[in-house]
Amino acid sequence: MTPAVATYNTSDFRKGLKIQIDGEPYLMTEMMFVKPGKGNALYKCKMKNLIRGTTLDRTYKGGDSLESADVETTSVQFLYRQGEDYVFMDGTTFDQYEVTSDVAGDIWKYIKDGMECTMTLYNGNAIIVEPPQHVTLEVIETAPGTKGDTATNVTKPAKVETGAEFLVPGFIKEGNVVKINSATGEYVERVSN
Repeated sequence: MTPAVATYNTSDFRKGLKIQIDGEPYLMTEMMFVKPGKGNALYKCKMKNLIRGTTLDRTYKGGDSLESADVETTSVQFLYRQGEDYVFMDGTTFDQYEVTSDVAGDIWKYIKDGMECTMTLYNGNAIIVEPPQHVTLEVIETAPGTKGDTATNVTKPAKVETGAEFLVPGFIKEGNVVKINSATGEYVERVSN
């Protein structure tokens, strides 16, 4: 006997809902309720495939339902990089997850050994790994600022300890620690000299 799968009715539809369509997990990224003059209410949904990253637009009528995805989000610690793969450990269960660079994406720009990250699992397999919203990284290489470059709108590239390059204000020097927004890749502030 297979376990009962939870379902969501259209009244439960909202942004951030994790659902399953044709056996694959999706994240509802947009949901718009439309009530035409006659007939049933419509729910226009945009969903992102959590495995392939593709998007899907679907419209549902009031009373329709979707299966919930067997998706779990957990906190993991980045241990080390092994070739093209990344190894993470769940601090509670001590389970280790080896994540391919396809799944990890550009996470390498933001993570250091021991850093806490968020991992989304689907049927026990890692499908998304996200660094913290803001990360602090040391600048290891950047051009010296020119005299008078104290305005924050003057930017220059700076290489950080992970090997990634970010645009930083002209006053940032080598050895400074900067806060970077991992969602946008943008400089937030200088943390220390």
